[in-house]
Amino acid sequence: MAHRWNNDLTTDDVTPFASFLNRRQLMAGIAGAGMGTIAGPLLAGEEKLKPNTWEEISSYNNFNEFGNSKGDPAKYASALTTDPWSVKIDGLVDNPGTFDLKDIMEKMTIEERLYRFRCVEAWAMVIPWNGFELADLLEMAGVQSEAKYVAFETVFRPEEMRGQRSSVFDWPYVEGLRLDEAMHPLTIMATGIYGRDLPNQNGAPLRLVVPWKYGFKSIKSVVRITLTSKMPPTTWNQIGPREYGFYSNVNPTVDHPRWSQASERLIGGGLFARRRPTLMFNGYEEEVAGLYDGMDLAKYY
Repeated sequence: MAHRWNNDLTTDDVTPFASFLNRRQLMAGIAGAGMGTIAGPLLAGEEKLKPNTWEEISSYNNFNEFGNSKGDPAKYASALTTDPWSVKIDGLVDNPGTFDLKDIMEKMTIEERLYRFRCVEAWAMVIPWNGFELADLLEMAGVQSEAKYVAFETVFRPEEMRGQRSSVFDWPYVEGLRLDEAMHPLTIMATGIYGRDLPNQNGAPLRLVVPWKYGFKSIKSVVRITLTSKMPPTTWNQIGPREYGFYSNVNPTVDHPRWSQASERLIGGGLFARRRPTLMFNGYEEEVAGLYDGMDLAKYY
């Protein structure tokens, strides 16, 4: 477990908690002004937003298991039981089994990481996540030599997750990474945010965070991790393969079919905050570009 990431971000880079809480109101203001989407960490000296209440912390979310409206997770996610919680690890591993999350966390080194985390549909921020490296968990399971990919699955409880009663998605929600992506020290399993336990609507009690990829890759409320030799299906790639590729890396040189990804607006900077170029791999090009040497990133998007 010697693979650690040297973080060059500091607390000065963190998106203020008030701005994180207030993104629903900020998005509403942007939309009303007809200025498109926003993204990016708050820069020093930019105008700060007024603090918000805890009730507003996650009122603008994508968590379709609780509904397709951005406000649905905050309304309905409290129905999800997150304790006790277990994770099944199977496939091409030496030590398959179903493990209690509390037992897993006792074995892991829980750290606070500061990440740039950009969601294509709305915002980007520098967020302090608490969690542990996915690589540590996979090493505990014992990855076999035939394994090439890691598949993830969200809990399926339609009695608690009202969105799963619809046929909009083929439930449960699934995601996947290539093994070398999963073993990278930037890839973590998050258990908290801003020093607090993850709220249900943010993916409690365990979610994936892959900061050089778009936010929908960070599957929430994970209950199963499978090592496999074949590329696993992913929910958004199945729904819209033309728009959502398996890799889903932040790549400003390739436009989304319905919008440009070349620039982003700074969250927390007000309605007239300047735009800036979107960074390749969300600013982590030095750390992760080598994973894709020789690949056509316009084809493998």
